[in-house]
Amino acid sequence: MKIIDNLKDGQEILKKTNIPSYKIDCEILMSKTLNISREDILLNSEKQMKKEEREKYLNLVNRRKKKEPIAYITNTKSFWRDKFITNENVLIPRPDSEHLVEQSLKIIKKNQFKRLLDIGVGSGCLSISILKERLYCKCDAIDLSKNALKLAKINANLHQLSDRIKFYKRDVDNFYNDKYDLIISNPPYIKKHKIKYLDSIIYEPKIALDGGLDGLEVIKKIISKSKHLLKINGKLILEIGYDQKYKVTKLLKEKNFYINKTIRDYGNNIRCIVSTKIN
Repeated sequence: MKIIDNLKDGQEILKKTNIPSYKIDCEILMSKTLNISREDILLNSEKQMKKEEREKYLNLVNRRKKKEPIAYITNTKSFWRDKFITNENVLIPRPDSEHLVEQSLKIIKKNQFKRLLDIGVGSGCLSISILKERLYCKCDAIDLSKNALKLAKINANLHQLSDRIKFYKRDVDNFYNDKYDLIISNPPYIKKHKIKYLDSIIYEPKIALDGGLDGLEVIKKIISKSKHLLKINGKLILEIGYDQKYKVTKLLKEKNFYINKTIRDYGNNIRCIVSTKIN
């Protein structure tokens, strides 16, 4: 069978399962199967596929049919300006989290040396993206998951940044390193009872999503600890849930943080808060 016919078969399977991105998903899965770019697939759509290639492709399609995220099937995800290795041990990097990178780069000038802390590093996509563009900065990164740290180290190595990031298996409560110029974090912020309604929950790690009963359990700890870990006038950049702006700004003000700005995501929800430790 030709590539184009196999693509159509896969699209039909995913369409019946109500996966809206069925066309692009099948192109990505075909790209993974044949180890060529999506552009090459479209250019060579009349080319015949071997039987074992079709079987491999349909196996990937069936994984997607069960709602397994594309990023876990392909083990890669594009984020900011690069690709990162992903697996089921970390949250999949999302476009909305790129706002944390963008705001960090606005704060740090190109030739500045700054010390960063990434709380809940996951795949490492945030701190790696920042360090690749700010060549004089260094970062400490912490996570509770040893498997997440293992993957973050692989990504740091892949992007040739192992000498500029140090990793620690630590909860923020038990982290007592030096003072930082900037702390970034995309913490778990989903309310515990809402997690079961997420499509991706059977694949993504609960530890990266579960923000406790009110969704603010981890955010409270980060704000409280950041007061001690940041230098005076140091910045804290937090990703938050779409409905958490007022509660999180209140928590920040209680700990003597000045709110610099709030950033909307691509769905027009407040997704990121930039704040400064005043004293």
